[in-house]
Amino acid sequence: MKTVSLIIPNYNGKEYIGACLESLKDQDFKDFEVIVVDNGSEDGSADYVESAFPEAKLIRLSRNFGFSRAVNEGLKASEGEYALLLNSDTRADAGFVGALYRAISADANIFSASAKMLQMNSPDRIDGAGDLYCALGWAFARGKGKGKHRYTKPCDVFAACGGAAIYRRSLLDEVGWFDEFHFAYLEDIDIGYRAKIMGHRNVYAPDAVVWHMGSAVTGSRYNDFKIRISARNNMYIIMKNMPALQIILNLPLLIIGFATKAVFFTLIGHSRAYLSGIKRGYLLCREGRKYPYSPEHFGNYVRIQLELWWNTIRRFTGLI
Repeated sequence: MKTVSLIIPNYNGKEYIGACLESLKDQDFKDFEVIVVDNGSEDGSADYVESAFPEAKLIRLSRNFGFSRAVNEGLKASEGEYALLLNSDTRADAGFVGALYRAISADANIFSASAKMLQMNSPDRIDGAGDLYCALGWAFARGKGKGKHRYTKPCDVFAACGGAAIYRRSLLDEVGWFDEFHFAYLEDIDIGYRAKIMGHRNVYAPDAVVWHMGSAVTGSRYNDFKIRISARNNMYIIMKNMPALQIILNLPLLIIGFATKAVFFTLIGHSRAYLSGIKRGYLLCREGRKYPYSPEHFGNYVRIQLELWWNTIRRFTGLI
């Protein structure tokens, strides 16, 4: 049994997954298994992985069920004490797996540890140094676009970016696996949020470095599919994880946040996709699962609320 199960969800990622898997052969830390979950790719990805990387455990799904379902299928087939998620359009530094393992094993209350992601096409720039979430209902990558030599210290973050992060399996089973209602986008914010409600930590591990292409499947940073799904999931996260009183408390800022995005996406020609996503998010809230409020977690809700307000200030003052 391996200590770490490394799970790579893949959908039409043949152009990148070879470099990703090759980079894992040179890891300093060797005690891990590799599981590739193919989401019904149509570009020959699964056949390529099966023939070129027979050491990887390959799971073939019949169609594209989304990131969350692919991760959960990988978890079902995993053996490790820790589950490490990695996007197929990444390339890992030799110390990547070991650095994440050391970060999460340092404290039994750590739920997840997020890697330092650099931009594949601009390797001197950060793609993300952990994820933050604020009272405007916005999720954003910490340090995105800034110089790679910054963000060198470990710290707590709101959530680990699921594109390159490790999770403690025992706490994952306690908190609950990835919510398949999300399909893709913001599912990592949701699971990190749930962990914080239960009093667990999400941390950033600066020594765990990967290079990330980003939007390799969807094709661009802003497109109708991504905007629609992200808007839907953002609404769902709020309705699912915030108790009613917390929603009321944050309502003025949430209205500002959603209105600001509506204006932005209107200006760049994606208003219909964004508004459609908001509507679908409302409907999803009625179908999805409300995270149950427990008085024993009241202190955690207070700490989360203070963090939401602080992250809002950080977002507009450049302190991220």
